[in-house]
Amino acid sequence: MRHRLSGRQLGRKSSHRTAMWNNMVTSLLTYGRIETTEAKAKDLRMWVEETITWSVDVADLVAKGDKLSAAEKAKLLHARRQARLTVKTQDAMERLFTEIGPHFAANHSKGKGGYTRILKTRVRKGDAAPMALIELIGLNGQPTA
Repeated sequence: MRHRLSGRQLGRKSSHRTAMWNNMVTSLLTYGRIETTEAKAKDLRMWVEETITWSVDVADLVAKGDKLSAAEKAKLLHARRQARLTVKTQDAMERLFTEIGPHFAANHSKGKGGYTRILKTRVRKGDAAPMALIELIGLNGQPTA
């Protein structure tokens, strides 16, 4: 029985899948949009939304700057460490907490998700896999670099 087993296996071992999701989340946060297969895009959404929620929850603390109490500093540090489990580059982490988190905290209902959009694009020529574009909503898909 497959009770409480969510997500596709995608022909990979669990460690390979986890590494793939971490790399894809990092790329999406860095570039704003990426093209992948529909199946990967649908599963990637869960990983991205969880990571962005960490930054949205502490966006008001990031805006305060240095005027944080000890409890607020601990909450911010915890959120950064949780996001760091998924996000693998410092550039993506900075963009997540300085640009993406405050953007979604101001423009969406807090902690509700809905930060990504999946657009079906084409059929890949080699293996006829359906492709899709996954992007962050409202960020124009532009990298910060």
